[in-house]
Amino acid sequence: MERPLNLSCPADTTPDTGNRSGSSAGPEGGQAHLSVFSALVLTLLAMLVVATFLWNGLVLATILRVRSFHRVPHNLVASMAMSDVMVAALVMPLSLVHELSGRRWRLGRSLCQVWISFDVLCCTASIWNVTAIALDRYWSITRHLEYTLRTRRRISNIMIALTWALSAFISLAPLLFGWGETYSEDSEECQVSQEPSYTIFSTFGAFYLPLCVVLFVYWKIYKAARFRIGSRKSNSITPISPEALEVKEAAQQPQMVFTVRHATVTFQTDGDTWREQKEKKAALMVGILIGVFVLCWIPFFITELINPLCSCDIPPIWKSIFLWLGYSNSFFNPLIYTAFNKNYNNAFRNLFFRQQ
Repeated sequence: MERPLNLSCPADTTPDTGNRSGSSAGPEGGQAHLSVFSALVLTLLAMLVVATFLWNGLVLATILRVRSFHRVPHNLVASMAMSDVMVAALVMPLSLVHELSGRRWRLGRSLCQVWISFDVLCCTASIWNVTAIALDRYWSITRHLEYTLRTRRRISNIMIALTWALSAFISLAPLLFGWGETYSEDSEECQVSQEPSYTIFSTFGAFYLPLCVVLFVYWKIYKAARFRIGSRKSNSITPISPEALEVKEAAQQPQMVFTVRHATVTFQTDGDTWREQKEKKAALMVGILIGVFVLCWIPFFITELINPLCSCDIPPIWKSIFLWLGYSNSFFNPLIYTAFNKNYNNAFRNLFFRQQ
């Protein structure tokens, strides 16, 4: 998924504006300004790399150490954290080195091919893992009677296997079938194959297809939640005779009213059942996860698709901004998931307290 960010400082980037009043800025002043900006960008990107690696590593360590997490859906979260920690460990550092070199690749053909393959593999796996988590939540909400623990475990394992197999096939296709070139020794370029047919195949397999899946899934989750709320509010039982048991459920303030003969007992109940509260939290988590995923990756994949097809001249700085915005999704994924799960927060505290 590589597109470079030019962090190198050219020899002279400040135009000669003459000796304007009150101004002594020249090429040296412009060079110093660019150096400060480049150092700031480098620092922020390095912090993003470290934070992505540490946070996803913490999630993986917690799942491995806590035995209650050795089940669905934590295996899906572990797969997502594994892909994201690989992005931080194998992809982002070399991408940062590439930016420091002024978008020139001086590390040879073999390392270029390995880097590009891991880039496509890890980013595609991260995207499909988000899709697998959304599908798991959708089935657990809409088919909780049929979606038993055994069925859920089997389906989650199948989704994980398919995620990594599809990601590996997309990443290795240029090497296996000669589907375009990733390295140019003359121009010192290292990038994803720009062959139009591969571009269509890789972008649809890595992003546009999972995007359609997650949007459809969240639409179905939203409809199911609206249906449950509507059916719960309209629920009422009216007695046939005055001496029968009467149960009324208020729509504004939930309460149960029992009338038996002339005795009346009123007590408060929770507005939502335990399952409804759990489903609402799961739907909110999936919605935020999908929303951040779309915002992070859609600018990159739009430019990735249209650039080879129409030969559009997109400024390199924007390509690099979109690339690192996509990388940042690997940082947000564990934050979003653990923020909606109290079990992870408690496990993190226990992990740190034990180490102290």
